[in-house]
Amino acid sequence: MRSRTPGHPTDSKDHSRRLRGAIERTGYYPEVVIDGVFAALGGEQVVAFYVHHEPTFERDEVRRHLTVAVLTPSRLVLAHTDEHPGDDLLPEPHTSTSTEAVTLSSVRSVVVTRMVTNPTSGPAPAAEAVLTIGWGGVSRIDLEPASCADPECDADHGYTGVLAGDDFSLRVSAAAEGREAVTGLLEFAEALSARTRGD
Repeated sequence: MRSRTPGHPTDSKDHSRRLRGAIERTGYYPEVVIDGVFAALGGEQVVAFYVHHEPTFERDEVRRHLTVAVLTPSRLVLAHTDEHPGDDLLPEPHTSTSTEAVTLSSVRSVVVTRMVTNPTSGPAPAAEAVLTIGWGGVSRIDLEPASCADPECDADHGYTGVLAGDDFSLRVSAAAEGREAVTGLLEFAEALSARTRGD
């Protein structure tokens, strides 16, 4: 079952206690996740956060994944925790938590996609939202054969493509995770956009 908890980006309070509570409510190795997240925060104030708990499927097994996104006054901190079966190096089942801290001045793009059903009926809450954040750490290039307008042309025009930053992306839907999850992601995106305006 997926769960997620939005932060509250509209005020200047430190939301560290709320973040701890949100992680604990997932029930997904909360002590391990809290240890990793707060070590990455380094004592900074929590301006806004988003916690997203989801299953991942690996062959015939279901494993869980937890994403924690935290906005501080100076950084965006992302933490990912996964569970793993034993392997040659670590024979016992274990978790891995990876964290990345990005200075807000490094964030190049905050892309928010909202999907609204029945738009002719007027304003409505988004049914689905996707947040994509780019800071130049990972780039993706999508290539396809280039063509010209002449339908009779059989010349090789090479390739054309789009280079896109895709360092972090998260998609939530009201149908799968509840409307609160979508609202929370949009609130977090709004708080991040406000902190990365560049003015």
